Amino acid sequence: MVLNIIWILFFVLSFIIILYKTIVLQDYTVMPATVNAITDSAKTAFELSIGLTGAMCFWLGIMRIGEKGGAIAIFSRLITPFFSRLFPEIPKNHPAMGSILMNYSANMLGLDNAATPFGLKAMKELQAINPEKESASNAMIMFLTLNTAGFTIIPVSIIAFRASANAANPTDIFIPLLIATYGGMISGLILCTFIQKIKWDFVLTAWIAGMIAFVAGLTYLFSSMSKEKMEIVSNNLGGFIIFSIIVSFISLAFYKKVDVYDSFIDGAKEGFEVAVKIIPYLVAMLVAISVFRASGGMSTITDGIKYLISSLGFDTRFVDALPVAIMKPFSGGGAKGLMAELIDPKNTNGLGVDSFAGRLAGIFNSSHDTTFYVLAVYFGSVAIKKTRYVVATSLFAELVSIILSIVVCYIFFG
Repeated sequence: MVLNIIWILFFVLSFIIILYKTIVLQDYTVMPATVNAITDSAKTAFELSIGLTGAMCFWLGIMRIGEKGGAIAIFSRLITPFFSRLFPEIPKNHPAMGSILMNYSANMLGLDNAATPFGLKAMKELQAINPEKESASNAMIMFLTLNTAGFTIIPVSIIAFRASANAANPTDIFIPLLIATYGGMISGLILCTFIQKIKWDFVLTAWIAGMIAFVAGLTYLFSSMSKEKMEIVSNNLGGFIIFSIIVSFISLAFYKKVDVYDSFIDGAKEGFEVAVKIIPYLVAMLVAISVFRASGGMSTITDGIKYLISSLGFDTRFVDALPVAIMKPFSGGGAKGLMAELIDPKNTNGLGVDSFAGRLAGIFNSSHDTTFYVLAVYFGSVAIKKTRYVVATSLFAELVSIILSIVVCYIFFG
């Protein structure tokens, strides 16, 4: 299992780096700092799981209302022509289709807390039709590759983050981000269809072309807005859509004389069970990441990249934001923390929120998702041990989005 190898490497490489720093560089602070990081990150993982439990209970309660009232079935029928081609293993009108759509929708709106419960619900439904219970199915791999690509239309949290840091125009990264995140998602989709030998017929091609037109239209629409209006629309549109979905689920269920409250409680109980089940996987991944960072492994990688880029004579401004891109597949909170350090002018390494690296860090934070966190938690929730090629397809999509992020940042911000 790829995650098994990666997890082991985090600890082994960290230990080698610690020995080098302690013995050769005589840095006697790195060992206690790393050991402390183990305890702190384990505590953080548990606290995160507690926070996730509330979101899981609420959103899976809403999902159960949607299922009982028929709203999920309506969503499934709407996207069946497209999803039936991307997910040929899933039976027609299966509830997994609705859960997958809700997960993607929440991700596109930048609503991470809503996306995770929908994603875990989708994994449970996909596992129910998986013939090999310990091995990831093609449908799971396609779902998670597109999930970790992190296609975001409304980057609510990053715009708010930039605004709180007093950016001159908090929304100026919107269009570059849209291009980067969409390019990563499409690249992951194409690679998965190639590996899974999915035929690109007229319907699939038309849907992809329609999505391209939609992104282009959205780009044009937002580019014509003033920065004040763009910020207002970005911060409110996602919330409006998700709250409208909640109300529509409840209203339809009430119309069909479903016991809405009891349905919510049943779903919330399921959410609690899932949240408890993923705690060990969350602790394992966050501790490994924290150890690697505390040992200096992350800074060693970025320093090496900066030296290589500089020796080749290329501009190295983008390297200052690379730790954010590298951290993001492992920890969304860690990536935001690195971005906060980078844009804080009071920090010795702070370059400012409107610097080239500051803007690029914002794009990195929303152009791809927390791959290893998602894979560990999602597969852990259904006890999948053999992940097959999903790590490769997910990282490929993220690599494309990282490269595009750098390119568009140079195009838009020089």
